[in-house]
Amino acid sequence: MTGENSLVGAVVELEVGPVAHGGHCVARHEGQVVFVRHALPGELVHARITEQTAKYLRADAVQVLTPSPQRIEPPCPYAGPGLCGGCDFQHANIVEQRRLKATVVSDTLRRIGGIERTIVMESPGDDGLGWRTRMRYAVVDERPGMYAHRSHDLVPIDKCLLAHPGTPDVLSSRWPGVSSVQAVVSSEGKTAVLTDKDPGERLVEVVRDRRFLVDAGGFWQVHPAAPETLVDAVLSGLEPAAGETALDLYSGVGLFAAFLAEAGCPVLAIEGDKDAVRNARRNLHDLDGVTLENGDVDRVLNAAAGHGLEHVDLVVLDPPRTGAGKDVVRRIAALGPRRVAYVACDPAALARDLKTFGGLGYGIASLRAFDLFGMTHHIECVAILEPVDSDVASQGRLG
Repeated sequence: MTGENSLVGAVVELEVGPVAHGGHCVARHEGQVVFVRHALPGELVHARITEQTAKYLRADAVQVLTPSPQRIEPPCPYAGPGLCGGCDFQHANIVEQRRLKATVVSDTLRRIGGIERTIVMESPGDDGLGWRTRMRYAVVDERPGMYAHRSHDLVPIDKCLLAHPGTPDVLSSRWPGVSSVQAVVSSEGKTAVLTDKDPGERLVEVVRDRRFLVDAGGFWQVHPAAPETLVDAVLSGLEPAAGETALDLYSGVGLFAAFLAEAGCPVLAIEGDKDAVRNARRNLHDLDGVTLENGDVDRVLNAAAGHGLEHVDLVVLDPPRTGAGKDVVRRIAALGPRRVAYVACDPAALARDLKTFGGLGYGIASLRAFDLFGMTHHIECVAILEPVDSDVASQGRLG
């Protein structure tokens, strides 16, 4: 909104309310909702309005009048209003960060999914710094840095405190002719540097002594503890038995499929990215009973049903941030699995899909949340779903 009625740039006094998904808290100004960053629940702040719509305002807390007991000085000099947009919670101690994230998951499940669940955020054992093994920096006029929040304004930096200490230094160099540069370190300590004009090489990641070939610029969990943490959560939740059939949907380079196959399960793994599937074929070539399909998950599942797939015992579902969606969830439920492990990086998408599962006879047996993205609002969840009625799984369909 622009013109005479615009509040953008104005500084207002706000009593800060609860945390909300997205790295901000909720306040009100003259009855209008304000999403305010760099604040904590219970604080009184002066906040500068940065964006105005008909429904809400966005703002940055620029002065804290009454600080929360959980507030700390951000460890990074680039964290703060108008500066780097990469972090959301550097102004809160790590215990409070995890409490806030757990609250976001609980509130989102309740608001979107109608699900009442108390969440405890599990820690990977770090202090929220030095964990990111894959760093992408924007480049403007040859200078690398990070964008400001909701902006394409570059904030030049000389160091990112989230970066794993093993990532190569790219911030002290000029990068002519490119718009981004990535610095990557693998679990074996091998490094790679790639740009938007150079896709880079393939690296090896090791999980539970198994080696996975991954494109340096391809998808892989960025916290070094994440792959094993999530594999452990999925396997302990599913409890796979030899001979049980399994689906691994959005299977990437074969992380979950590998350990399901090691447990003796025939696995159908479906992934839309052809490069990931190419690497998965290399990663899983020594395992019997794994079938890899490259294509849209919904389309491949539909084709498999047309060729006689009527039932599976186990499903791992690890969709992109937008979630699996109603069509995919319905196809899964129609196969009557005894358990589904849903790995989610967005609580809103998770809540929507869990609500759909609930309408199809599947309830939550367990739900764990992991703080694998310290200082940011991002989280990872693993929900284990089971049929509420035992007939759902035994019939291989929903009635």
